[in-house]
Amino acid sequence: MPFSLGRQLLNWFGTFTTAILSLVALLVPVPAWEIAGASADWPLIWIVCWSVRRSPLQAAIAGLALGWAQDGLTATRPSHALGLALVGILTARLEKQRYIQEDFISMAVITFAMAVLAETCLAVQYSFLGNLPIANVWSHHQWAALGSALISSLWAPLVYLPLRWWWHTETS
Repeated sequence: MPFSLGRQLLNWFGTFTTAILSLVALLVPVPAWEIAGASADWPLIWIVCWSVRRSPLQAAIAGLALGWAQDGLTATRPSHALGLALVGILTARLEKQRYIQEDFISMAVITFAMAVLAETCLAVQYSFLGNLPIANVWSHHQWAALGSALISSLWAPLVYLPLRWWWHTETS
């Protein structure tokens, strides 16, 4: 049975609102949620959750949009859009349901790997910008990538479960 227009608008509003909340969460500093000076990458967590059951094109568009929005809130160089788009594409291509059955654990593992990838994209961009010595960029990258990956992977399953429920009811 097809959705009513009101239900579709509510679903899109809910999806848009959760994406915006992931950006707003970046602006809320919570010292106890940091590891090695890095906190959870909420937009990355949202992109991983969104991309798991989407096409690579949808995931790339969402990654670019959220990345550009994050660039608007933070520094535009280096851009977060490249890393988030890449994260979205790779997450969508994983075909998680085919390889890993447990949602809770697989979301943590996928988020850990994708957080390292996104931080590496930023480090590569910093290296090309030439504003900082390359040794400093890659030394900082190790701590930033590990800290962000750890804290993001701990939060990802807790974010994914309600979003999965919302998006499941959206499509059923």
